[in-house]
Amino acid sequence: MTIPTYVTREEFEARVGVLEREVDGEKLVSRYTPEQARHNGEDLGALKSQFSRFETRLDGVDKRIERVEQKIDGLARSLPGSVADAMSEVERERRERDGR
Repeated sequence: MTIPTYVTREEFEARVGVLEREVDGEKLVSRYTPEQARHNGEDLGALKSQFSRFETRLDGVDKRIERVEQKIDGLARSLPGSVADAMSEVERERRERDGR
């Protein structure tokens, strides 16, 4: 490709216009990038805060579930004895009623 030594004013202005738009575009990108980084950082901070609150609430739920599990385990251990006691009481009342 040969470089012309002479360009018309219109060609020169068109080329300068292209360069100016490229520079303006780079300026926009240069401003946009830090804005987005700051905005994303703020969003990330908000998400971390919400996650922390969610984690705290889940810890509370986890503790409640542990207490329910303990109660169910206790009930499972005591249920056979309670049923046996109830059956013994029924048998005793039946014997008393029948006069045996």
